[in-house]
Amino acid sequence: MDIKRIDGYNDGRFSKTVLDQHGAYLIEGEPYEIEIISETAALVRGRAPSAYEELIEYFRFHAPHIHRFFDEGGAMIAEFPAPELVRVRLENIQPSQFFIDETKLAAIKSFIRGEDDIIIQVKPYGERFISLDGHTRLYHAVQSGFSSVRAVVSDTDEWVFQFVREAERRGVLEPKDMVLLPHEKYVVEWDEYCDSVFAQQSE
Repeated sequence: MDIKRIDGYNDGRFSKTVLDQHGAYLIEGEPYEIEIISETAALVRGRAPSAYEELIEYFRFHAPHIHRFFDEGGAMIAEFPAPELVRVRLENIQPSQFFIDETKLAAIKSFIRGEDDIIIQVKPYGERFISLDGHTRLYHAVQSGFSSVRAVVSDTDEWVFQFVREAERRGVLEPKDMVLLPHEKYVVEWDEYCDSVFAQQSE
């Protein structure tokens, strides 16, 4: 099944709320939405319910703290064990990314009100943690004066350490050290770096 996550914020096929949450998808070219409605639950919309199971699995790779899924009629589609959430201080988080997209930053401000609204995935790293996702949310936490966020402890492949080493080389040792860029420059700087890393790994 061909599932594509929509990264933009202006697409008339999807609601603005879902676009801001990064819950918009195309499956075989058809639009599907997963809208987060609480810190544990989401609504799933789309033409073919038979596609929901695979879509939910894809979505939970990015948001494992969402573990209950409903259709628009309120019927439960799927439920998973609730993951344990830990609280992590910002200074104990080592980013695996070094740039922040100012367009993404503006979008997440529509649904983050406090520290508890930020839940990310982290990997243990000595006495600290590597952030595996949620870097824009972490940057927003810094700007908002938050001292900590909640996290799901996860694992990932060894590729993350190449990004961590490059972040450390650039002096990006905490979320506050990441660099905010205009969207166009972010796409060039970050996407080209990622492409070069994965191209090297495939050689």
